[in-house]
Amino acid sequence: MADAPPGSWPADALGAGGTPARTVTLTDLLRVPLHRIRLVGAVAAVGLLAALGYVLIMPSAFTASAVVAVRPVVTDAFTPSGAAADRAVNMNVESGIATGTEVVQRLADEGGDPSDVRDALEVEVPTGGQILRFSYTGRSANEAVNNVNLAAQTYLDVRRMMYEKQRAEMLKRYDESVAEVERQQDLLQRRIASARNGSLDAAIAELGGINNQLTQLKSSRTEIAAVDVNPGWITQSAEKVLVSSGGHILLYALAGLFGGALAGVVLAYAWESADRRIRSVQDGRDVTGLPLLGTVRGRLFRGRRKAVGADIRYVAMAIAEQVSEPARVALLTTNEDQTAITAGLAVALAAPGREVYVADDSGRLDKLRAAVLADRDQLSAAANPARPVVPKPRAAGSAGGADVTDQIPARRPSPFPVGSYPSTDPDATLTLPRASPSTIASGPSPIGKSGEDVPVGAGKVRFGTWRLRGSSGVVLFNAPPSEADERGVAAARQGTAVVVVEQDKTRQGDLRRLVERLRAAGVTPLGFVLTRSGRG
Repeated sequence: MADAPPGSWPADALGAGGTPARTVTLTDLLRVPLHRIRLVGAVAAVGLLAALGYVLIMPSAFTASAVVAVRPVVTDAFTPSGAAADRAVNMNVESGIATGTEVVQRLADEGGDPSDVRDALEVEVPTGGQILRFSYTGRSANEAVNNVNLAAQTYLDVRRMMYEKQRAEMLKRYDESVAEVERQQDLLQRRIASARNGSLDAAIAELGGINNQLTQLKSSRTEIAAVDVNPGWITQSAEKVLVSSGGHILLYALAGLFGGALAGVVLAYAWESADRRIRSVQDGRDVTGLPLLGTVRGRLFRGRRKAVGADIRYVAMAIAEQVSEPARVALLTTNEDQTAITAGLAVALAAPGREVYVADDSGRLDKLRAAVLADRDQLSAAANPARPVVPKPRAAGSAGGADVTDQIPARRPSPFPVGSYPSTDPDATLTLPRASPSTIASGPSPIGKSGEDVPVGAGKVRFGTWRLRGSSGVVLFNAPPSEADERGVAAARQGTAVVVVEQDKTRQGDLRRLVERLRAAGVTPLGFVLTRSGRG
C-alpha cells in the first residue's frame, strides 16, 4: 500500500520544544456548567421546589416586639447617668429574669408548652443602655402581640414583687430596731423619774443619745418606705401593624433557586471530574497528541448544511494530502457512531474523480447508502464536477417561445421504437436502442446490491464489507466502536487511521485508551476530527 508506513510513536506529540501549559480562562470555567446545564437546572429546580414546599407546608411565623425601660430602684431613680448608666442595673441579671421560669410559666398558662414558649421568646439587651427588647414568634399576629406584651408586663410584675418583698423585709427590720430603741427609752425615763441628783445627769445624757438614735431610725425607715419600687415601664408595646411576618415566599423561593443552582454547579464540577469529556480542540490535542484534521459543526439549525459540507470537504482535503492511492483509512471512535462522517468523507473524496469503497461490518450499510445519497444531493455545482454550472434551457412553453413552437411542423409519431424500424434490405444492420442514464436512474436503485457503483460527481462510491474491499482507490472502513470491537484497530494496521472525536460526548479516558491501543498496535493515525452533533 501507498499509505504512510506505521512507525514509532512520537516521543513529543507537541513538538521538539513543547508548548507551555494552557492558561485556564473564565470561559473554561463556565464551559463545564454550560455543558452540564441540564444537571444544574435539575438541581436548581429541586432547590426551588424544596423552598416552595417549606413555605407552603410549614406554618407562617409572625414576630412581635416590645421595649421595656429598666430603672434602678433608689431614692433618686436617675442619679447614675452618662456612661455609667448600664452599671446602675445589672442588665445580664435583668435579662435572665425576663426569660426566667416565672415569666415562661405565666405565658404557658395562657396556652402553650413551656419549651415552645422558651424557644419563641427572645430578649435582647443593647450595649450601654437600660433597655430590654422582647421578641416573640407565634403562629398568628394576635398570638405574637398578646404574648410579647404579656411577657413584658409579667417581667415588670415579677421585678416589682421582688422589690416590694425586699422593701417589706427592710421595713420589718427597721420596725424591730425602733421598737427596741423605744423600749430602752421607756426604761431610761423610769430611771430618770426615780434617780437622785448624782445619777440624774448621766441618765439624762443617755436618754438624749437614745432619742437621737430613734430619730435616725425613723428617718431611715421613712426613706425606705418612700422608695418607688416600680422596676420600669413599657415604652413600646406590640401592635398588629408592627408585626413582621417570617413567611416571605419570594425571598425563600429566590434563596432556594440560588442555593440549588450553586449546588448544581458544584455537582457539575464533581461529575465532570469523574466523567471528563472532550470539550474543545485543545482537549483533543492534549489527550491524543495528534494533529487536527478539521472540525465538523453540528446540524442544529436549518440552513447549516452548506457549512457542514464545506467542513467535510476540508477534512477530505487534509486526508487526501497525507495518503496516496491506493489507500486504506479506518475511521475509529470510542463509543460513538461515525456513519455520517464516513458518508460525508466518501462523497467529498469521490466528487473530484476518485473511486471510494466504503466498508462496514456492523450492519450499517443501508444507513451509509442513505447518507451518501443525501450528501450527494447536497453537493453544489462547484463541488460536483458532474453537475452543470450553466442553467438549463427554458421549456418550450415559457414566455417568448410560443411563436417558435407554432412554426415547427407537427410530425406523426412513428409506431416503431427508435432503431427498430423494419428495413427491406436483408443485409441491413439491426440497431438496438441504447439505455440512457435517465432510463437507468428510473429503474431499480443502482445501490440495491452490495458492491454496485453510486456515481458521485466525477467519481463513484461502492459499498461492501472489509473482507470484500477493493484493491484500488480509497477504502474507508466505518469501524465499529473500539470499546466493544477491535476490528477497527486491526484494519488500521493494514493502512492508517483517523480518530473521530465527538465534542461533549467522547470521554477523555476512552479516547486516551483508544490512542494507547493504536500505539501498541504500531499504528500512527493521520490525526483526529472533532465533530459536534448537538448539545452534550
